[in-house]
Parts: sequence; structure tokens; C-alpha cells
Amino acid sequence: MTPAQADDARAASDCSDSLESNSSTTQEGMRLDSPRLADGAALWRIARDSRVLDLNSSYSYLLWCRDYAGTSIVARDASGSPVGFVTGYTRPAAPRTLLIWQVAVDHAQRGRGLAGAMLDALAARARRRLGVEVVETTVTPDNTASDRLFTSFALRHQAAVEREVLFDSVVFPEHGHAPEVLYRIGPLGAPVPATGR
Repeated sequence: MTPAQADDARAASDCSDSLESNSSTTQEGMRLDSPRLADGAALWRIARDSRVLDLNSSYSYLLWCRDYAGTSIVARDASGSPVGFVTGYTRPAAPRTLLIWQVAVDHAQRGRGLAGAMLDALAARARRRLGVEVVETTVTPDNTASDRLFTSFALRHQAAVEREVLFDSVVFPEHGHAPEVLYRIGPLGAPVPATGR
């Protein structure tokens, strides 16, 4: 097990041992906490219904909820049902870097700042528990919503954003895949409270 995997396992264990101390509530009344195995199917449905994300197998979302719960977050409505999620992991070669894999919000919950709230809460938890200093993600050039989300995240966290093509379109097996641009955000500073949420 690499040090990064050990950190993720420790964070996941901490989350399952003390879920309540790991949860928070948004101004919209959504509860943010770590995903549980039982959430995997709902995360898959939210990703599928987004019609924007690359849909992974349902099996992969179950594994994510089991193995990367400490570096991921789920938003729950008043009934406790997942309505949004952010999946991430610490990079094995750079354990102080949190790579954000997917961000998704249920259609009915969009436009309320939930994606930003989940990113902020996950970054705060990863900084506190794992010493994360940098957030990375990839965004395709045509995804203006993700560009705005991560650019505003960087502003709130007083962090620089470096952009470079990580995976050019020619490396993907399917024809027509857009290039994936790496956003490297960091080092993270003290967060500036968001307004208007």
C-alpha cells in the first residue's frame, strides 16, 4: 500500500467511525458527508442523468464509495438521498494533491451553488485530514460550466490556476474525444467566504 492509499484508507475509516463530525450543512439545507456503499447506485444515476460526464460502470461507483469515501463527498437532501457528489483521490506520486474525478449535481438542485459548496467542503476536509495543498482536475475546452466552477474555486481559495493539456485527443481510443486540460490549483490559501449562495 502506498502512503497515499494509506491516507485514503485512514480518512475513509475516520469518516465511517465518525460520520456526523464529518458532515456539514449548506445554506440550502443540504447535508454534505462521505459517500457510503449504499450510495453507489444513486451516484451512477446522477452521473448518467447529467448527460455531460463520461459515465463509468455502476461497479466503479460502488468501488469509489467503498475505497475513496475519504476523498469524496456526497450532498443529501432532507430525506438523506444523494443529490450531488464529488469524487476524488490523492495522487499516489503526489499525496498532497487531490485529483477531482467527477462533479455532478442532480438537475433539480442546479443553480444553487451546490457544486461549489461540495468542492469547498471536500477541500477543507482533505486539507485538515490529509495535508492536501493542491487540487487538480481535468476539463475539456468546451465545458464552460466546469471552467467557471474551478476558476471560482481557485479565487475563493486564493490559489493560482495553471492549465496545460494533460491528455490530447489523439491518445483516446474513441474518435472525437476532446482533449483533457489539467487545471492545477494551488497552493490553497485560506478560503474566502462565498456570497450569494
